[in-house]
Amino acid sequence: MSATSMDGTPSVDGETWFELVFDIPANQAFTYRIDEKGEAAVGKRAMVPFGKRGRDSLGFIVATREAPPEGLSESQIKQIRRVVDTDPVFDDRDIALAEWIAAYYLCGIGQAIATMIPSGRRLVSYPSLSGGSDDIAAAPLELSEEQITALESIISPIPGPRSPIPELFYLYGITGSGKTEVFLRAAEWMLKQGKSVIYLVPEIALTHQTAELIGRRFGSAAATLHSGMTSSARFAEWSRIRRGEAPIVVGPRSAVFAPVHNLGLIIIDEEHDGSYKSGNTPRYHARQTAIRRCSVEGAKLVMGSATPSAEAWKLMAEGTIKRLDLSRRLAGGSMPEIKAVNLAKTAGCLTEELKEEIRITARMGRQTILFLNRRGFAHCFHCPSCGCEHKCRRCSVSLIWHKSKGRALCHYCGYSEPPPSACPQCGSLEAGYRGFGTEMIEEEVRRTFPELRIRRADADTVGKSGMLEETIAQFKAGLVDILLGTQMVAKGLNFPGVRLVGVVLADTGLHMPDFRATERTFSLIVQVAGRAGRYFPDGKVIVQTLRMGDTVISRSCALDVDGFFNAELAQRQALQFPPYTRIIRLNARSREAARADTAMERLASIAAPLIPADADMLGPSECPIGIINGNHRRQLILRGKSMGTLHAAARILMERYDKGRDAKVYVEIDVDPVSLL
Repeated sequence: MSATSMDGTPSVDGETWFELVFDIPANQAFTYRIDEKGEAAVGKRAMVPFGKRGRDSLGFIVATREAPPEGLSESQIKQIRRVVDTDPVFDDRDIALAEWIAAYYLCGIGQAIATMIPSGRRLVSYPSLSGGSDDIAAAPLELSEEQITALESIISPIPGPRSPIPELFYLYGITGSGKTEVFLRAAEWMLKQGKSVIYLVPEIALTHQTAELIGRRFGSAAATLHSGMTSSARFAEWSRIRRGEAPIVVGPRSAVFAPVHNLGLIIIDEEHDGSYKSGNTPRYHARQTAIRRCSVEGAKLVMGSATPSAEAWKLMAEGTIKRLDLSRRLAGGSMPEIKAVNLAKTAGCLTEELKEEIRITARMGRQTILFLNRRGFAHCFHCPSCGCEHKCRRCSVSLIWHKSKGRALCHYCGYSEPPPSACPQCGSLEAGYRGFGTEMIEEEVRRTFPELRIRRADADTVGKSGMLEETIAQFKAGLVDILLGTQMVAKGLNFPGVRLVGVVLADTGLHMPDFRATERTFSLIVQVAGRAGRYFPDGKVIVQTLRMGDTVISRSCALDVDGFFNAELAQRQALQFPPYTRIIRLNARSREAARADTAMERLASIAAPLIPADADMLGPSECPIGIINGNHRRQLILRGKSMGTLHAAARILMERYDKGRDAKVYVEIDVDPVSLL
């Protein structure tokens, strides 16, 4: 597909023809005639008749042609009805990136472009980030020797001709070691060179914190892009970036597509975080996409975390990524004392050790964070008489009791019903909910410490716009004594007054049937522990666990990152899982189990002869979570040493697979999945 320059439509004799792609799973362009007003041009969006019923659909104009496709007369080609945009909203570079995404993640080009461009159409007034250029000189902190060394490595030019492989750097350092300041200094240097910067963070909560910091440092030169904005506001910021008015952009995953000019640097903060991987088609990973953009546009990529991903750790060991170490805290704090405590014989949610440390912390006028990655009141209904479990009617998972709502909820499909007062199968009154979530912790904490100010931060309490920012701001200002919540309080947030962190139950993710379960658990514990003692040398972390002898728990409490990854990578290599292999996962889902089984067996039979010698096939099998929202789920995993050979097999597989035979089955492809649930 050859795109035309953005100067306008080409001058050709007679009719002008345009190639449009749509947000559908097909790598095919469709030809249309120019609109009556003559406004169509490459890079604009247009409403056109599409499909058998000819209903108006939004398409993306990606190329022009001088003649209609062979075999079609002019009268057979439909006309563009209306052009949406006054000016182009994407260009040749964006089209090329969309083509790469479609090829790598095995989706449609139109699906890729639709993901890259905000859906808004009406420009609105959107406030720029606060601050101004006068803040740039005054705000930066004095750098340590380690920070200076890291910064010099990042900004130093490469001797000799430009390499097709981008420069990759990793700021690896303990929490509170000054990674953010190095990121900002590198960004500032790039802006002074006339280059642009994209700063990625994993969560919207961190977007606000980082945006505020960048706003103070760079003022109106900065822009924010995230899903919490209205579509019109996002489009307004997108347009401002495209016009070159905002050379530094901060946002979560999708900000990697920001249309900045003369890209010099992409920063990926908290690189290990799974939210950088999209859960919907196209299932792109922001890290892989950033590497591609840096390679094509000659930019540098800097990642950072206290707990790198297994992939990044391996690449650092091999020298593909240059590791830059930051080994000490700079704000007067030190790494906290971390202690594992056995929760097995505790009646409630909090052990006596944790309660006593909360009291000591409160007497000192300092703050506590309590972390549990499980919302709701109780997570499991069980009958000791007959073994009955209270499961979702539409999913193969247990319902979670939310006491405040008086309902048992499914966290996958949203189904809810009143919790049973007795076993629904045998009528036993001994049946009931077991385990605990953030609601139960809040109730026990309020009962135990009625004099303390307590706030809960999870999806149930901060769902409304601005609630999470308000909670974080109050805690940071010292108006809250105890902040309890899920992983949204565990990542990257900087609270000067925190002395104590309590991990209420460290084991919640270890039982997951996924090869990344231990890595996620280790990262979460180390990350949340890093919230303690950032400004004072007396930080404490209490890690409550039911698995006192588990090496993941002991290594996370010892902050033994090297020991953990040495053991984890050895196991991954023995089992032939990433990062020692690459994976493509095919997932079939249907309302009828038999149809899902038939489709997956058909896919497996087609795939078997296509698998190269250095690869294998796992399955077909039922997914670990076999039913979600009434859809039966089956999976097939292609695993091999080379992504190139897996790609080739997967493409041929999908070309040969007759979707018409399985009309009531939806098949999706996930390249480099981060979860196999």
